[in-house]
Amino acid sequence: MSVADVVAGIGPADPVAREAARLRQARLTKPPGSLGRLEELSLQVAAIQGTECPVVRGKAVVVAAADHGVVAQGVTGYPQEVTAQMVLNFLAGGAAVSVLARRQGVRLVVVDAGVATPLAPHPELRALGIGPGTADMTQGPAMSREEAEACVLAGVGIARELADEGAEVVGTGDMGIGNTTASSAITAALTGRPARQTTGRGTGRNDEELEHKVAVVERALAVNQPDAGDGLDVLAKVGGFEIGVLAGVVLGGALTRRVVVLDGFISGAAALVAHSLCPTVADYLVASHLSAEAWHGVVLSHLGLRPLLDLGMRLGEGTGAVLAIGLVEAAASCLTEMATFDEAGVSGADSGD
Repeated sequence: MSVADVVAGIGPADPVAREAARLRQARLTKPPGSLGRLEELSLQVAAIQGTECPVVRGKAVVVAAADHGVVAQGVTGYPQEVTAQMVLNFLAGGAAVSVLARRQGVRLVVVDAGVATPLAPHPELRALGIGPGTADMTQGPAMSREEAEACVLAGVGIARELADEGAEVVGTGDMGIGNTTASSAITAALTGRPARQTTGRGTGRNDEELEHKVAVVERALAVNQPDAGDGLDVLAKVGGFEIGVLAGVVLGGALTRRVVVLDGFISGAAALVAHSLCPTVADYLVASHLSAEAWHGVVLSHLGLRPLLDLGMRLGEGTGAVLAIGLVEAAASCLTEMATFDEAGVSGADSGD
């Protein structure tokens, strides 16, 4: 299966089911609109599942990790080895996303999409073997087009497998030293914004370091000239292996009619790639939160999404996605499990009582 085959198989969410869910929502034992954003979210889930009574049983978050050659340009204060060290932390259950996933009952799926430091085999680690990190995108393409497609198709495969195993909701998360730089370049390429309006401080760059990071992104874009009309070209020229995998998870989630909950800036950049390839994926996307990483709002605006949460978070890992998955589950449960006025024997607002 090619990426084109995947895109051809993605259809829009079901408007008939959405309308049926809206009518049911209007009959539930509460004033209209009193559950706020949960009501709109429940209608989206209903449309995705094709039923007026959606159910969320299985929940998963895919955390894809990879390294980036652009770290050679001094865009981050952390050594590249941290990527591998954090993967081990995920597997040991000691990372923030590990804790939150346990608390929320969300399955954590850890993917080595291209970590430079060799990792020993682990039963809970999916190693894709695409390559030991990307090349330095200021010197040429970050990866080949073939590698970009391989990343995306790997993500599609993971999403399809999770759907087969019963996950109705899939979140996206990331780990990769240097990946805010790649995400900034992707965002600039696909939104048409200048690098200065898509590049933030990442792991905490000061003003001088931020200026350098902006210049690095500008140089990568100038050297590679990514084609804004071709998401795979953008991914190959200035992206990352983990970003490609997450773009595939978005496409695979839409293909299997699953709710896809995005984390922060890097997940947003992956969604931009997927959206460039197939705009219909927007029907399946939920923005978990507004990241404190500058310019995340640019990504969400381009995708037409409103975040559910604004907690000042900027960790990544899928932490925001895991929190918001609970809201997706709550929204679906209220729509499906609440009694209607007739079922509860409660007088509605138009009863005259």
